[in-house]
Amino acid sequence: MFLWFAGLSFAAVWSVFRSPALDHRMVMLGAVLPLCEAFAGRPLALHTLAGATALMTVVMLATRRRRLLRRRWLGIPVGLYAHLVLDATWADKHLFWWPFLGAGFAERSLPEVRPWPVVVVLELAGAAVLVWMVRTFRLTEPERRSDFVRTGRLGRDLIA
Repeated sequence: MFLWFAGLSFAAVWSVFRSPALDHRMVMLGAVLPLCEAFAGRPLALHTLAGATALMTVVMLATRRRRLLRRRWLGIPVGLYAHLVLDATWADKHLFWWPFLGAGFAERSLPEVRPWPVVVVLELAGAAVLVWMVRTFRLTEPERRSDFVRTGRLGRDLIA
């Protein structure tokens, strides 16, 4: 469910913050980062509120007095929070509130594991949102696309 997380996190964070200065590439990276826990075969800290908050704390402390660096790296924990919402991780209280409702990770499947028709629909929705965002921010134009790929920023003239 890669496109679902990348596309919807991009659109949701833009809709909430409307910040052309935020590095939206990092938001998308943060949103897909918990998918790496599939290699462990079960959800771990990246699927928890504590994990996202710990990463946010690390970014905030590591980038003190470095505003531009903070602006770039802040997108990763923001994307991680978006993943928790888009994955409905909050519906599993023991996973979402780890370690407050128990210190161990019980043997459970990843929240991303869903029936294949659901995955197909979600991926198509994510792809549609990405296409909409590309058109909305005119990322088909070489200069805008190059700027987005290089900085993760959206054109200030398109933010209404």
